[in-house]
Amino acid sequence: MTSDRSPTEDTEGLKKRVTKTAGFVGLATLLSRITGFLRDMVIAHFFGAREVADAFFIAFRIPNLLRRYTAEGALTAAMVPVFSEKLRKDRPGAFRLGRNLLTLMTMVLVVVVVIGMVATSLVVMVIAPGFMDDPKLFGLTVDLTWIMFPYILLISLASALMGMSNSMGRFFVPATAPVLLNLSIILSAYLLRDMFERPVMSLAAGVLIGGVAQLALQYSQIVKLGFVYKPLFDFKDKDTLRIGTLMIPAAIGMAAVEISLLIDTILASFLPEGSVSYLYYANRVVQLPMGIFGAAVSLATLPAMSLEVDDNGAVGRLVDIFSHALRITMLVSIPSMVGIILLADPITNLLFERGQFDHVARAGSVYALVMLAIGLPAFSLIRVAANAFYAMKDTATPAKVAGWCLLLKFATSLALIGPMAHGGLALSTSLASTANILILVWLLRRRLGSIDGGRIIRSTLKMVGAVIVMGSVTLLYQWAFYSLEDSLLIKSIHMALMIGLSAGAYFAALAIIGCQEITEFWGMVRGRLARRRSL
Repeated sequence: MTSDRSPTEDTEGLKKRVTKTAGFVGLATLLSRITGFLRDMVIAHFFGAREVADAFFIAFRIPNLLRRYTAEGALTAAMVPVFSEKLRKDRPGAFRLGRNLLTLMTMVLVVVVVIGMVATSLVVMVIAPGFMDDPKLFGLTVDLTWIMFPYILLISLASALMGMSNSMGRFFVPATAPVLLNLSIILSAYLLRDMFERPVMSLAAGVLIGGVAQLALQYSQIVKLGFVYKPLFDFKDKDTLRIGTLMIPAAIGMAAVEISLLIDTILASFLPEGSVSYLYYANRVVQLPMGIFGAAVSLATLPAMSLEVDDNGAVGRLVDIFSHALRITMLVSIPSMVGIILLADPITNLLFERGQFDHVARAGSVYALVMLAIGLPAFSLIRVAANAFYAMKDTATPAKVAGWCLLLKFATSLALIGPMAHGGLALSTSLASTANILILVWLLRRRLGSIDGGRIIRSTLKMVGAVIVMGSVTLLYQWAFYSLEDSLLIKSIHMALMIGLSAGAYFAALAIIGCQEITEFWGMVRGRLARRRSL
């Protein structure tokens, strides 16, 4: 059957659909990041960057690391292409696959959780060996980890349901699930803190409550699409086995950044008090632009790319989608990197410096933030590039690249931790991630023959030119008007004005230079605003 539209029109329509989907996910992720910052502000207020905060952040990182293996990253990368293909041919069969997968996941994850809870002390010894010199701190970390271990089961099942919803074209509501986790932690910190002998335990309780809420939300959405879960024990099903086979290398590839942070955690446990917290708060700031747009584009492109790859391996318009996604991601990540570096001190002061979070904690967090922000474009682009391989059902290549880059990360961490302390750990993550994306793009070009490289380079140069204009406006405003000594309200107003003027200068410069991506970006924004007005 032929189409009435030309291939060019088809491609443009497809790119608009990907951008539109990214807009939905970006809006949902924005809500998640806002509540996430409120969560971190509450944690900073009550617990600062002290030992108890270090204990919680390490304990929470353990289920989050395992989640990368069992949930969002690896599971999505392996499941979405297979489930999308099955859905296209046999919807009831796809639902049967979903039931089978959920049953198998539940059985495996219950075993993982039980083993983890039994061996919690051993897990903490591996993750934070430096804490063993302080029995009280080590014991607190073990207790927090034990409470939060079941979160792995909850978030993994929720992520599987989310992947199914995404395959059926539903993105917005599933992407808002982390809001429930953030609100649960915030409310627990306020309402349950006095119920525990060790108040930090309230945060762990909030994590479990949030996990239950996320699972309930995801299931309520998939039910609306016609899926009803009933246990199914067909573990010889070829599609289920196929997902499992793809998931193993995908787990390594998608967990690269998380494992890098884990290396930081292990090494930082030997550094002075607060080092773990400094890295955590810095990572949270970097995750804002990366999560709002980088993750949104990544989530939107995987189903679109997967649909372009047929059973014979023909890639259709995958190159067009990849090039478009890469350029749109850079449009936001490059100015975000520069903005965070220039505003690291006032941002940290505005977000966290209150209560138990003092000027010493601010200085340590700013140092880590600057070093980590250098890698922000790479963090976002890795997910887009890896998706191109996942769409071709190749999860091994990104995993191999990630493995080599993790070795680079470990080597540079050991080299830099001496002269640069926790800042060296953050910088090593940025350097390894930059190497990761460069290698992935090079390998993708070798496989596909062309990745629209000329257009990508031209757009990047335009963005770099525009970001120089933006940075000049930022520095000028900061020098002329911004003061850390002002009240919270005045600082908030100045920060909003400074970011607004800087962003305006950036987009104006892009418009003058003639950057096509800005038209697509603003089309997406206008579409989201129009949708909100219609609600």
